Formats: sequence, C-alpha cells, structure tokens
Amino acid sequence: MNDGNSRGFTLVELMVVLVIIALVMGLVATSMSRSISSAQARATTRKLVASLRYTRARAIIDKSETVFQVDTDNRSYQAPGRKLITLPQGVDITVTTARSEITSEAVSGIRFFPDGGSTGGHIELLVNGREYRVNVAWLTGEASLERRAG
Repeated sequence: MNDGNSRGFTLVELMVVLVIIALVMGLVATSMSRSISSAQARATTRKLVASLRYTRARAIIDKSETVFQVDTDNRSYQAPGRKLITLPQGVDITVTTARSEITSEAVSGIRFFPDGGSTGGHIELLVNGREYRVNVAWLTGEASLERRAG
C-alpha cells in the first residue's frame, strides 16, 4: 500500500548512482596512472641527464675522452664505468649524434673530451605522447633537459 509519504530510492535510481560512481572511479584511476607514469618519465630523464653529466665530469677529471653509449633497440644507455641502465616499458629512445659516434644501426654515443666539450647531439625520450629532449652542447658538453610539446 502506497500512501504517498514513502521515502526511498527506486532500483533504477540506485543503479544510475552506481554507474556514475563507477565512471568517476575509472576516470580517477586513469588520471592517477598517467601522473605516475609522468613522474616516472621525469625521473628517467633526470637520471639520463645525470649520467651524461657524470660522463663529462669523468672526461675532465681523468683527462681522457669518454663515451656515453645508447642502444636504441634495447632501450638502454651506459655511462663509462657504470652499469647498463634499461629504460622502463613504454619509454622509447632516439639519438642524434655525430656520424663518427654511430657504431651500429642501434648503438651510438656522445663523446666527451678532456676540455669539457663533446661531439654534441641530443637524446629524445618518448613517453605516453610526451617528448623529453636532452640536448648536449658540442662546445661546452653541457647536458640540458627540455620538455617538448606533444
């Protein structure tokens, strides 16, 4: 018996609310996973820059040429005397460097000289449509990070 004063929700109203909650939770989870991968991308590029700066410092301190190696097929890089670093899944890497520093189709390097200079070039990391570019100046050997639109 319905006296008109009943208060409550129908099954349809409850289902609509549950669907809305599920959609919002899905959007929040997607947003959080993107920010985590974005943070991981920034950390990865900072480590790459640090490895390049280490390689330059080794060349100056040891007064000898040093080479920073990048393997695009294996998505890895290595500073001299350091362990090989493999990039996380979903991170693609490309290198533009002097022709003399390309040792194979996938492996190339950036050479640093005792005076701090280098062969120059840049390394690009592509993560979830975002491009991070690490520039290495040929005259000074300075490595700098640039986030490109994309």
